[in-house]
Amino acid sequence: MSHNTWSERLTELGITLPPVAAPVAAYVPAVRNGDVVYTSGQLPLADGKLTHTGKVGAEVSAEEAKTAARTAALNALAAVDGLVGLDNIASVVKVVGFVASAEGFTGQPGVINGASELFGEIFGEVGAHARSAVGVAELPLGAPVEVELMVEVR
Repeated sequence: MSHNTWSERLTELGITLPPVAAPVAAYVPAVRNGDVVYTSGQLPLADGKLTHTGKVGAEVSAEEAKTAARTAALNALAAVDGLVGLDNIASVVKVVGFVASAEGFTGQPGVINGASELFGEIFGEVGAHARSAVGVAELPLGAPVEVELMVEVR
């Protein structure tokens, strides 16, 4: 690979990490335990506002939700970066995605691909991860998706 650091890779891809999103309740954005950093669930916030609201399969299309999952994943990376620095990521271990789903919507995996594909673009092989994509009734603030991330760090 031509880049030396993940920060350089982001620049190559034209991706800018957002500022760490302020928690909406009593928790911190990310915690380190040994060689693993766990993020809190991240919403698709941009400039402090949700990019989309509503349930996927009703007010929000699967494609819009996939874009929202990518935004939430960027916020998760920002939380890791804020705690330990992006360039200390050794691998993406697990992604958990929650999708506020309208009745009958079963496309949660395709929605959470918005997060998974982002990690693949940035990290290549070390971005390969275990994952869960879960349909839920409601998410905080009416968000259509929430993404949490576990990464191994150096």
